[in-house]
Amino acid sequence: MTVTFEADAVVLDIEGTTSATGFVTEVLYPYSRRRFGALLNERNQEADVRRAIDQVRRLLGDPRADLTGVERALNTWLDEDRKVTPLKTLQGIVWAEGFARGDLVSHFYDDVAPALRLWHSEGVRLHVYSSGSVAAQRAWFTHSAGGDLLPLIDGLFDTENTGPKQSPESYRAISEALTTPPGRILFLSDRPAELDAAREAGWLTAGVRRPGEPYHRHGAGGHPLIESFADVRVRRTDGEDARNPR
Repeated sequence: MTVTFEADAVVLDIEGTTSATGFVTEVLYPYSRRRFGALLNERNQEADVRRAIDQVRRLLGDPRADLTGVERALNTWLDEDRKVTPLKTLQGIVWAEGFARGDLVSHFYDDVAPALRLWHSEGVRLHVYSSGSVAAQRAWFTHSAGGDLLPLIDGLFDTENTGPKQSPESYRAISEALTTPPGRILFLSDRPAELDAAREAGWLTAGVRRPGEPYHRHGAGGHPLIESFADVRVRRTDGEDARNPR
């Protein structure tokens, strides 16, 4: 069933929404685990890496934690699937290199790229808000099996530059950055708590339910439900539709 939204911008989650969570946990997580040690030992003087190491030490409450302890913490958080900013920062660096080398090719559900291209062509502004770092998002959209999707995306937001995804304040900050009224922004995510936070900030929301994903059988707390981006129609302020081909 098609669901119509009056919106000028669409903000996308990634895991469970545009892409399979299993690809992240079964391909990307092991890839980063294998490379954390080399990254920490060989590049710890680079600004982004050094800042992430310092953040890990603060979270551990141990400013003198050695690099072995930092790596151990990263792997523990990885096992727990924690959305910890320094973990996501270092994963993003490792993954970006993997994508650039051709070791990795990102996964997207088949309905995603056609919808993004259509919405973009109709003037709908597209953005991403993910717990993965901006660097990881950029690499992800650049290296899809269907080609480079990054030119379709107008902006990238993560938990470091915006805040936690379950906080309404994060969505208010994005609204300000987009200079778009909250009621004209549509958020697509599979996670009810994120949808609740976006709705509290005044956004339009839709819960994405894809077979096999962790939240597929969960309720969505009154948010409209979609199973495919092909089920979404976006009407901009000027009244034009961004329709998905059937």
